[in-house]
Amino acid sequence: MSDIIHLLPDSIANQIAAGEVIQRPSSIVKELVENAIDAGADTIQLIVKDAGRTLVQVIDNGKGMSATDVRMAFERHATSKIRSADDLFALHTMGFRGEALPSIAAIAQVEVKTRREEDELGTLLQISGSRVEAQECIACPKGSNFSVKNIFFNVPARRKFLKSNDTERRNILTELERIVLVNSEIEFSFTDNDIEVLRYPACNLRQRIVNVVGKNFNQQLISIDIDTSLVKIRGFVGKPESARKTRALQYFFVNGRYMRHPYFNKAVTAAFEPLIPSGENPNYFIYFDVEPDTIDVNIHPTKTEIKFENEQPIWQILSAAVKEALGKFNEVPTIDFDTTDAIDIPIHDPSKNVSQPRVNVNPSYNPFKSPSSGSGYQRQTLDWEKFYEGFEKDRGNSGMDIEPDRDVNIFSQSSGTETTIPSVNTEMVVHYQYKNKYILTSVKSGLMLIDQHRAHVRILFDQFIAQIRQKRGISQRALFPDIIELSPSEAAMIPYLMDDLEAVGFDLSHLGNNAYAINGTPSEITNVDPVQLVHNMISRSVDSGSDVKEEIQESLALSMANAASIPYGHRLSDEEMNKIVDQLFASPAHKHTPDGKTIISLLEDDVIEKMFR
Repeated sequence: MSDIIHLLPDSIANQIAAGEVIQRPSSIVKELVENAIDAGADTIQLIVKDAGRTLVQVIDNGKGMSATDVRMAFERHATSKIRSADDLFALHTMGFRGEALPSIAAIAQVEVKTRREEDELGTLLQISGSRVEAQECIACPKGSNFSVKNIFFNVPARRKFLKSNDTERRNILTELERIVLVNSEIEFSFTDNDIEVLRYPACNLRQRIVNVVGKNFNQQLISIDIDTSLVKIRGFVGKPESARKTRALQYFFVNGRYMRHPYFNKAVTAAFEPLIPSGENPNYFIYFDVEPDTIDVNIHPTKTEIKFENEQPIWQILSAAVKEALGKFNEVPTIDFDTTDAIDIPIHDPSKNVSQPRVNVNPSYNPFKSPSSGSGYQRQTLDWEKFYEGFEKDRGNSGMDIEPDRDVNIFSQSSGTETTIPSVNTEMVVHYQYKNKYILTSVKSGLMLIDQHRAHVRILFDQFIAQIRQKRGISQRALFPDIIELSPSEAAMIPYLMDDLEAVGFDLSHLGNNAYAINGTPSEITNVDPVQLVHNMISRSVDSGSDVKEEIQESLALSMANAASIPYGHRLSDEEMNKIVDQLFASPAHKHTPDGKTIISLLEDDVIEKMFR
């Protein structure tokens, strides 16, 4: 029997490694730009064609490589950063990944031009599918010029799983943003299909954040700066009023590297909880500096998840730093009086005579006497038959018995010949609003509770998604258009969303430099900040990372529905409650919101009866 275990050829081994390291064009961008930073460059150019499918090119003015070094850089586990195992835990650069360049060369056609400052001539190296095709001396500027062409040209199965150009371009911009936010001393430029779309000059950290996010955000930043023996924390948190429903502006960096850290995120959000509405999230740009041997950056292939040795004490330091920053911002407290339903107190006018209020009393009033029956109350039995006709067809799908309880009685108190409580129209169902949050109504099997906000979200979502798909949204023109400034990754989404935004009633015009004028909004949207709404819709679409048009449309519709729906705490009239219930049960999916939250709950009769036993 022959042996069955054998070594893989380098070309196949590199393709396997590429599957872990190189997932899409943005992975190549990350690797090449980080290499340029490690090379000491202060100017880095990123050039992309066809969202990276055709070309990803990174040009830097760093220290460059010799002819031997450039050849060795494409060998597996070749590095300039590691001499012994101890060096793995003392890295101050972007870290060690010996498979990066050979993995890129295994699935693409790579050309490198590089020269050191002390050399008269540079080196040209061409590799295709791990095979070296040419190496020669050439004249070129100091630094390195990496061109990666036709990604996955020899792995068609991997290439067909790339997303649309819009999505891949958005991923590239997201990766670039994470890098430029932590390297403000370096000048970056981004050229897309021969057009320079971004340029970030070298500047201080605050200015870099403003350049990436938008100049309007400058006034929203609160600085953080604390230095301890365990960690140095610096950066900014957004003011409470800048909080968003998405996490699009939440960035952690450690030792110059972007990271995700849910545990530290909780430290920040907990400090904001008393200051922002439930469901909203604070913005932050927080930078940690720790000793390299106290973290492990290699627990995840993309190195975005990092393990800290002193996680718990750093959590406490971070929490205290954020609270201190917010405390300084709010050191002069403001009082916000709730004027809802407040009486109108007139201004005193000395020139007018004011008479003392008089109280009129009817001494013959008897609250227990009724001219018709002798009792103090009149019994009215409601006929809900007509109102619930539309519900009957839904009983089989709703999971509950919604036949009305025809024995519900409404009593009105009488005084003399006048009724102090208006009589109820017995063609109309009476609902009760509980704590300005829930609509309560009696059904055959018990008491039905309807979440008023979620019910309205479902109703509006159905309306907006129909408008988008049928392109029949009505736009309401703005007298003074709002201006919205977008980050590069947000601006990259606009062309992909524009048709659907127009279909629902938005009218946006491009002003240049990632800014748009909002000339019109959907007629159904009132009392909503259009700038914040567009930000939320774009952020939700970015977070979904979806290429399916239907999912993008649903994301837009849900964002608008959440923004325009009746909030908790809003008092509803009888007519409004009836309208919400009627429209809700006309929806084929009335039990849940589009994102799966429960709208209706039933408190059954037997449960109610047990409460009184």
